Amino acid sequence: MNKAQFVELVQASGDYKTKVEAEAAIKAFTEAVTTALVKKEDVSLVGFGSFAANLQKGKSGKVPGTDKTYTTQDKMVPKFKAGKGLKDRVAAGK
Repeated sequence: MNKAQFVELVQASGDYKTKVEAEAAIKAFTEAVTTALVKKEDVSLVGFGSFAANLQKGKSGKVPGTDKTYTTQDKMVPKFKAGKGLKDRVAAGK
């Protein structure tokens, strides 16, 4: 599903009058979650899931076919964990 199709789905599901309103709602949600994660705050939506910013440790490795090695730095990455309600609905196919 691409963004345009998702906007149409949100418009139908949320009773928005126009696609512009639905797109604004999607943008507001994503901006709010992003802002919270940047501040290292978790966002938990009961029944849907939770968003969190977790520390990913740096790694070291070797470039195949050469003697070169590399290391990556520690960084914060976004994580999503699905809630029970979402898992159950997806498993049931409804």
